[in-house]
Amino acid sequence: MSQAFRLKQAIEDAVIAGEFLPGDRLDEVSLAERFGVSRTPIREALLQLGSEGFIDVRPRRGAIVSVPSPTRLFEMFETMAEIESACGRLAARRLTPENDAAMEAAHRACEVAARAGDSEQYYADNRIFHEAIYRASCNGFLADQALALHKRLSAYRRIQLRARNRLLQSLQEHGGVLDAIRAGDEQLAATRLHDHVLAQGERFSDMVLGLAERQRSAVAGRAGAAKSRAAE
Repeated sequence: MSQAFRLKQAIEDAVIAGEFLPGDRLDEVSLAERFGVSRTPIREALLQLGSEGFIDVRPRRGAIVSVPSPTRLFEMFETMAEIESACGRLAARRLTPENDAAMEAAHRACEVAARAGDSEQYYADNRIFHEAIYRASCNGFLADQALALHKRLSAYRRIQLRARNRLLQSLQEHGGVLDAIRAGDEQLAATRLHDHVLAQGERFSDMVLGLAERQRSAVAGRAGAAKSRAAE
């Protein structure tokens, strides 16, 4: 894992924790001082975040935080669930030996990471597993749409994996999806993928509510600090 990629994840975590708010400018110099690195890997990390849509990179303004509202985030996950369902349905109909082998290899890698309790490695392998399903749909346009939204939601999907027992539960869900695709059961594959993305049920709701609360607290904290400075 490169330094820039680790910094990308650290910035994602800081944004989700409410340390940066929508509209905030991510200054390369300040971030380099915060993480004790040069500006080069910071710039690379911001470019990665910009390519995934997690931040906006604007002329003369630089990198701007563009975190979606909780409502928007839920809508994005809901859309992701529908897109992945379609991928699973088509994969069950069109599975080839090559795509089957790719899903199997990614699933085994996920298993190793899950048994080790390594959520970051699990997420990396999890992404490969989902991308293998997209390719197995044998619909290039659909696969491109799935990959683009997966990248946009990557930070939030990664954070979810830190929940207690989530790795092993996710692994079990992967196994169910793989079984359904191999059985050629289009509806079951679609349903299991849909449920897997939205899982998280209560965990997803908790994450969205937590994000909203952190944003409110951060805004209130900044307002209070500004008021105190004005009163001095």
